[in-house]
Amino acid sequence: MKLILLGPPGAGKGTQAEFLSERFGIPAISTGAIIRDVIASGSDEGKAIKERIDSGNLLSDETVVEMVKNRLTKEDCKNGFMLDGFPRTINQAKALDDMEIVIDKVLSIELSDEEIIKRLSGRRECKNCRASYHVEDNPPKKPGVCDRCGGELIIRADDNPETIKNRLSVYYESTEPLKSYYEKKGLLVTARGQKALPDTKREVLKALGEI
Repeated sequence: MKLILLGPPGAGKGTQAEFLSERFGIPAISTGAIIRDVIASGSDEGKAIKERIDSGNLLSDETVVEMVKNRLTKEDCKNGFMLDGFPRTINQAKALDDMEIVIDKVLSIELSDEEIIKRLSGRRECKNCRASYHVEDNPPKKPGVCDRCGGELIIRADDNPETIKNRLSVYYESTEPLKSYYEKKGLLVTARGQKALPDTKREVLKALGEI
């Protein structure tokens, strides 16, 4: 199976990508992970990309498309894959079409802005081991302290409400038009994000016709 995951920041795409990867035995491919791997390689390309990102600039569509294209040639993708974070724009979607890869379904996970802001602004991350918590849905045993290592729990810079609103604006402008693009191709299915993770998993499987 070849899937694309869509949804606003905080909708839980990463969590569902892990779940579906195990369910279907296919790799979950995120552009973020690809970029980190290229940077970690220490290649000239990796150094140039790191410099661009550190300067606060976005990578060009051409650069991102080429990295994804190379990743999809790997052996673990021969029986299918799931794309999380790509495509982000119509231009990237058209570039994926040009690769002549047949996508089976495009899954959009839906969540209201209010729910997203509540979900993301409540997230906490351990300063040391990066374990994740949520003040309401997954609180630590001791407020502000990591259960795993005893480290301090912090709010990620991109999880404050104003930053979240900006991220949502970028999503609606650049990425949400992909829903119409794929709906016209008859590929779009939607699942409503739920408060409880098992409920979201069930909605996702329903959308994909698995239950």
